[in-house]
Amino acid sequence: MRKVLLVEPVIVIYSFAFFLAVPLIQQYVYRRLWEETSNSSLIQNNTTSCEINKSNPTYIIQKEVQEKTSLFLMQLDLTGAIPSILVAIVLVADGDRHGRKKSLVLPSVGGFITNAFFGVLSYFSLSLSILFALAVFGSLFGSLATFLGGGFAYVADLCKEEKQKTIRIAVVDMIFGLVAGLAGLTSGYFINGLGFPWTFGVASLLHFLNVFYIVFWLEDTVRVPEFQQHALGSCSAGLKETFSGVYMLFKNATCKKRTLIIVLLFTFMMYFFTLTGGSSLFTLYELDEPLCWNEVYIGYGAAASTTVSLTSFLGVYLLSRCLKDIYIVFIGIFSYIGGMIMAAFAKTTLLMFLMRIPSLLCFMPTPVLRSMLSKVVLASEHGAVFACIACLEVITTAISLVVFNTLYAATVTWFPGFSFLLSAGLCIIPLSILCWLLCTSWREENLALLVGEEVSSEESIES
Repeated sequence: MRKVLLVEPVIVIYSFAFFLAVPLIQQYVYRRLWEETSNSSLIQNNTTSCEINKSNPTYIIQKEVQEKTSLFLMQLDLTGAIPSILVAIVLVADGDRHGRKKSLVLPSVGGFITNAFFGVLSYFSLSLSILFALAVFGSLFGSLATFLGGGFAYVADLCKEEKQKTIRIAVVDMIFGLVAGLAGLTSGYFINGLGFPWTFGVASLLHFLNVFYIVFWLEDTVRVPEFQQHALGSCSAGLKETFSGVYMLFKNATCKKRTLIIVLLFTFMMYFFTLTGGSSLFTLYELDEPLCWNEVYIGYGAAASTTVSLTSFLGVYLLSRCLKDIYIVFIGIFSYIGGMIMAAFAKTTLLMFLMRIPSLLCFMPTPVLRSMLSKVVLASEHGAVFACIACLEVITTAISLVVFNTLYAATVTWFPGFSFLLSAGLCIIPLSILCWLLCTSWREENLALLVGEEVSSEESIES
């Protein structure tokens, strides 16, 4: 069977299945905790129960369920964080020598199995504690972090020009955003039409189709010599070789290159921290009063991110023609700040949708920062640098969920929008770092020279 270098279908299928399951888990946990706390169903007369009158006892129960759900989801995400970090750094960095397909197929296998068990759990209304075991099991296959690292490394391998690399990585980020919005939009209809068990079954089936495509149709970008494919080295030697790729990325680099990598990684981590922490609270915020959204409206809200992803990609595509990468990052961060400030004070459905307007370019910094990092390293180091990014994403996501979910649970009774304001305020940190970098050492025209020095040093060592 002829294989193709077309990874975009893999990204589309995986991201739709993954982001379809995220609101399912959030809403399923919310319903179960509501039933356990109030001894009544959340759905009454075919509508979602949501109390606005603060003097009603149901209002107190509603706030209690909000706090319980926020903390439960935080603990659930933390449970699988540590295994995901280890698996991501091993699989993605190992791709530099043994191919990228493992970091794509294993997360799909894990998604297939865990979503099937999610369906069984929801069908038989099993204990919610089983979700923690499923989170650990799924993380052993790498989950989203490994898939993202492998996908971006795969795309970077295909790019020969620096500007093309920025656009291609932005395309992948746009696909994630567009498909995530589509999955969020359809999740409410799936729940209403099929229920939780069969919707989890749909996600599981999509992951299975992805495994089939990766195994039989997708060609690897890294050519592995046949003798290496059949070599049976020891497990410890293989792990040492894998971790050495990340270690050597920093050890053999020049001082300027090492500084650039560390600063850019830290900037990416801080912006990703604010972006993930703030956006993770949208579903809970929308379920609560005064918005009181149902599943369909939550789907519409998630689908609004489709427009943001598209406009962010168009922003990268157009602005990269006339601006340097670092200025595009500045614009994207300010866009996010405007959206979060507006969301903090959104008390009506219209305002909650309109907050997407100032956020239209907020997704630009993540693909551009990835591209900036890939331009600093050699082609043979793509796996190592994207492994570092993937690990930072897992660590940052875990920390941000702890911070923002705990903060939301503590402030939901007096000002639910406080967490959004904090998210906007924390953007001062990446902005300050970028200002320092711009005033001291960052010059895009010197990157080719920097990488060229690395190539020359490697060739001299080999000779």
